[in-house]
Amino acid sequence: MEMLLWLIFSLIIFQRFGELILAARNRKWMLSQGAKEWGSNHYYLFILLHALFFLSIIAEYTFTTFVFQPIFYPAVFLFIVLQGMRIWCISTLGKRWNTRILVLPEEKPISRGLYKYMKHPNYVIVFFELLVIPVLFHAYATALVFPFLHLMVLTVRIPEEEKALKERI
Repeated sequence: MEMLLWLIFSLIIFQRFGELILAARNRKWMLSQGAKEWGSNHYYLFILLHALFFLSIIAEYTFTTFVFQPIFYPAVFLFIVLQGMRIWCISTLGKRWNTRILVLPEEKPISRGLYKYMKHPNYVIVFFELLVIPVLFHAYATALVFPFLHLMVLTVRIPEEEKALKERI
């Protein structure tokens, strides 16, 4: 079981680094198309939050006794569903998907995929990932703390994003 957990953890870390590389590539493309970046002064909060999230999982998993719980299987299922939704969001936005706030002038917000049903589906998905991923590793304190830290960061992020979409250069 321990080998499986480290494999899952490694895959999640690999995925997140891949997303940062994709975001950097998309950012470069968007800026070349005349996009304006907003809210860069709070971006470090997301990096800090996610770095501490993974360190917290490692610490909690390492310093507590792992006891396999049947909740592992529903958590894996939810994690897989959330990954599908995450990929759906990324593919819907295409080159416009980013971890930063970038807005192309005169372009309307995307309103298909999950964005047809809600304004910020990726933030909802991340909230639930921050709840579900730690459960896989028996890191219940992390599962309680980090979704709410994410909500606190979003109290800065979402108003900035809404402002950027309204002002659109």
